Amino acid sequence: MTRFKMLSALIAASSVAASLYAQDPAALQKKLVSEYALTQPTADNTDIVTAGAILVLQKSNLMMAPTTSSNAYQNTYKDGKISQNAFGKTKSVLGRVGRIPGVGIIPGSGTAASADAASGPPPRTYVTGERMWVTKIEVKAENKEEGVVFDLFTDAIDDVRYKASLRIPYPKGATPDQVDRLVAEVFKVQPAEDAQQQQQAPAGGQQAPAAAAGGQEAVPAVAAPPAPADNAPVPDIAPPPPPADAAPAGPPPTVSLGQTPDQVVAILGQPQKIVKLAGTKQTYYYKDLKVIFTGGKVTDVQ
Repeated sequence: MTRFKMLSALIAASSVAASLYAQDPAALQKKLVSEYALTQPTADNTDIVTAGAILVLQKSNLMMAPTTSSNAYQNTYKDGKISQNAFGKTKSVLGRVGRIPGVGIIPGSGTAASADAASGPPPRTYVTGERMWVTKIEVKAENKEEGVVFDLFTDAIDDVRYKASLRIPYPKGATPDQVDRLVAEVFKVQPAEDAQQQQQAPAGGQQAPAAAAGGQEAVPAVAAPPAPADNAPVPDIAPPPPPADAAPAGPPPTVSLGQTPDQVVAILGQPQKIVKLAGTKQTYYYKDLKVIFTGGKVTDVQ
């Protein structure tokens, strides 16, 4: 076999392998989960048990419903845009029209909305730059079209968490890299905060010694103390100063509702992690404490 034929055979085999990999939903799903770590919420969707990757939305018009609603908005990303299915669009209209408490009749239409649309919080449209979590990733085919579905979940905004699903269809036989590029058009993983290691210079502003020839570190010469003269009296050693009075132990530091981030940092010190989510909501994580701010004020301490 000539070199040209061997090279052609290798390229063909590689293409077939990539196509087979893309057609394996389990393998593709496992790959996506490794890139977009899943978040585990509580059973009632009121809090997060295990936090995964924070996803930063790259496209606007993602419709999400309150987690208390029976409707999880079904969004689709196609041709560079996010849109909703017919049911989601109908629910969106119901959420914006004036509602009669307990009845949910749209004035002038005679149409009854569902109980959650009539009495619960309205849906919310998320735009580019807002953050959310992903609780499930599934690769499946619907209506003869292959796609990956992200189940999404948000932090609380005015005490309301939101949920939705987003389907990203891809061409049949697409490679994992092609699917990755499609998903990256919609989501970007927020990088973890890098730990800053500060290196202090030696006392007196001196620089660390440079390496000497042969790869060994140069060691500065230190003058030996002068030897005492024969029969010289030993100088008296001054006793150590008395210990300062220990400050009385006070009550442990506490954080109160309404305090600003600067006040909390002054009390507890710098947090181990700061998570900024949609709107004006952010959370300071300490070793055994979680402080939640809304609009620059403490609204909850857990």
